[in-house]
Amino acid sequence: MVFSLTYRIRVYLTLLICVIVGGIFGLVLVEHLSFLDAFYFIIVTISTVGYGDIHPVTVAGKILVIIIILTGVGCFVGVVANTVEYMIDEKERLLRLEKLNMIIGLFFSEVGTPLLKKTSAHDPALGELQTALIVTNNWSDPEFSHAEEILKNHVCTIDSRNIPLVELKDFLRDHKGFLLSLLENPQLIEHDSFTPLLQALFHVTEELMAREKLTGLPPADYAHVSGDINRVYKLLMIEWLTYMKYLKQNYPYLFSLAMRQNPFDANASVIVS
Repeated sequence: MVFSLTYRIRVYLTLLICVIVGGIFGLVLVEHLSFLDAFYFIIVTISTVGYGDIHPVTVAGKILVIIIILTGVGCFVGVVANTVEYMIDEKERLLRLEKLNMIIGLFFSEVGTPLLKKTSAHDPALGELQTALIVTNNWSDPEFSHAEEILKNHVCTIDSRNIPLVELKDFLRDHKGFLLSLLENPQLIEHDSFTPLLQALFHVTEELMAREKLTGLPPADYAHVSGDINRVYKLLMIEWLTYMKYLKQNYPYLFSLAMRQNPFDANASVIVS
């Protein structure tokens, strides 16, 4: 069984605290040291500094110190080693996430934002979303959290009969190679929601491409396609909002362009006025 770094750090830290507390009380009882002297002795011992200005004089005290050395030093080294490893891993993780967000930005430039415009135009509740998703430069965490809650509770009811399915099919087919290149990127394992979005996109693409014609379908088939489109639409909206929040916090100049291309804003324009 492989334990995570944070789990190992917690175990070593817990054991180290137990050794320190137990050692202090043991030295106070056996060696009759003050709490401060006992704490000082424990720290210089397990840190391997060992000044030698305080030392055990009783047999019981010496046995206790041997136990402290064998357990405390190992726990201390374990805490330090695992903490350093955690810091290195965290730095590498943040670098991977940075690269992943660059990939997500490319996705929205090529596919995500145009697809949101195509699908949101047929959302019967678009008016409510427009009110909640006009992201501005004044937004902070509370506004993003409120918008996220609205999206999570939003029931997507796009009817595929109202969508130009041939146009949607051609758009997804033309970008299928691009989407495949994203899915092959190993950075995606760091992202829990973007991969399901790509999988849903591939599924709706295959559904549309598998049909010889996209008109005159049975009502049950239109309902099935509607479900696939609404799945993509829901995931895409949430991912878009998450990406907008990331840009707002980290890249104001990229956020400015994304804000001027807001697919939910009928008045959005890249022209700065």
